[in-house]
Amino acid sequence: MATLPPTSTPNTLSEDSPLLYPLFARVRLATPSDVPHIHKQIHQMAVFERLSHVCSATEASLAATLFNSPPFQSFTVFLLEVSRTPFLNPDPNPNPSFVPISRTINLDFPIEDPESKAFRIDEDVTVAGFVLFFPNYSTFLAKPGFYVEDLFVRECYRRRGLGKMLLSAVAKQAVKLGYGRVEWIVLDWNVNAIKFYEEMGAKILQEWRICRLTGEALDAYRHFSDL
Repeated sequence: MATLPPTSTPNTLSEDSPLLYPLFARVRLATPSDVPHIHKQIHQMAVFERLSHVCSATEASLAATLFNSPPFQSFTVFLLEVSRTPFLNPDPNPNPSFVPISRTINLDFPIEDPESKAFRIDEDVTVAGFVLFFPNYSTFLAKPGFYVEDLFVRECYRRRGLGKMLLSAVAKQAVKLGYGRVEWIVLDWNVNAIKFYEEMGAKILQEWRICRLTGEALDAYRHFSDL
């Protein structure tokens, strides 16, 4: 489920901006080695959304179902990384289908990350968020699109424009591929996320409702021909 906590537009660097506490951010394609970090964030997201009681994902189940197809043809994950120093390798996992997107955020104060060790990639690179999406199709547009299943930024990195960076990367890729739309759902009580999405230009479709078959209700169709 797409989830974005409260955000605001940060002070970004310009040629005349003094360097206070720069935070270097990068969106890149996730790889199988990133599964442990993705797994931890999924459980943090479930707690935030008050849905931890239905979250049964494990590292093993994620590893078995993600990364089985080329990027953008099935489930795709963008990972958000941050660092206090410039990234030495601009493209740690080269892939012709996507070039990492980087930006620099000028902060008034350094960010204290109490979980930095648990989310550390290397000496100075830390995972700050992720977005998971996959292709869908609009018959009305006669075009494919992207459906965003999860969008998450870790708590200490919120309100820095990083969620916008993640979602913009998905939208940019959709445009690049000639897709017709990007869509997702949002919990109706998450008013901050709703406001953020509207500020990004998204239309909140009040008249639509989610229909879902899962668990025992879905399993009842195992022997469909016998019904």
